[in-house]
Amino acid sequence: MTLEGKRAVVTGGGQGIGRAIALKLASLGATVAVVDLNAEGARSVADEIERIGGKASGHALDVADAEQVKDVFGKIAEDLGGIDVLVNNAGITRDGLMMRMPQADWDLVLSVNLTGAFNCTRAVARGMMSQRFGRIVNISSVVGLIGNAGQANYAASKAGLIALTKSVARELGSRGVTANAIAPGYIETPMTESLPEKAREEFASKVALRRLGSPDDVANVVAFLASDGGDYVTGQTINVDGGMVMQ
Repeated sequence: MTLEGKRAVVTGGGQGIGRAIALKLASLGATVAVVDLNAEGARSVADEIERIGGKASGHALDVADAEQVKDVFGKIAEDLGGIDVLVNNAGITRDGLMMRMPQADWDLVLSVNLTGAFNCTRAVARGMMSQRFGRIVNISSVVGLIGNAGQANYAASKAGLIALTKSVARELGSRGVTANAIAPGYIETPMTESLPEKAREEFASKVALRRLGSPDDVANVVAFLASDGGDYVTGQTINVDGGMVMQ
């Protein structure tokens, strides 16, 4: 796989899965714009990419703010001469039982996880259609497929992201633009690292491969979908979950 000469944007790229995706795309030759609500995190990952010989820039952005998205993506496209790959990874959680969930927590999760992806996709769609090439990868979740108690807002946002992916694939496919979703399962993150060993073992017992995934497991599939290897794949949701959910 190679992404030599491609220009990519990774939202939520300042840590965790987003950081791994940004590093992977850069290692394959892409110039990467790392976007994150945390400006310091975005610039830190961009600096990390440049230290290993890649090309990157860091940008502060609230993906839920449509005007901010328009301005920042416009600047990125101007600086890079266009955008070839968009990875919608930015996301948050505000967990709680549905009956006790504050309206603000519902609204915030949907605005970032789903509306944010819509805002960013709309910002790149016209340019990708004009150049007759584009790769859009949305980071959903297995929770968007099976639901989860205490995560009604998160599950709804991730299920909506899968539906958005399919609609975008149908709308843009004739112009050479693909759109796919990835549904990670239990992934090793700072949050899961802090769990008691017993809880980690319980999570792993639900996975066919009997281990938690790594951010690199997700990044590798993003790289495939962004590369020429994914040319004929669109409108799909690929589970990266070690066999946790089988359909």
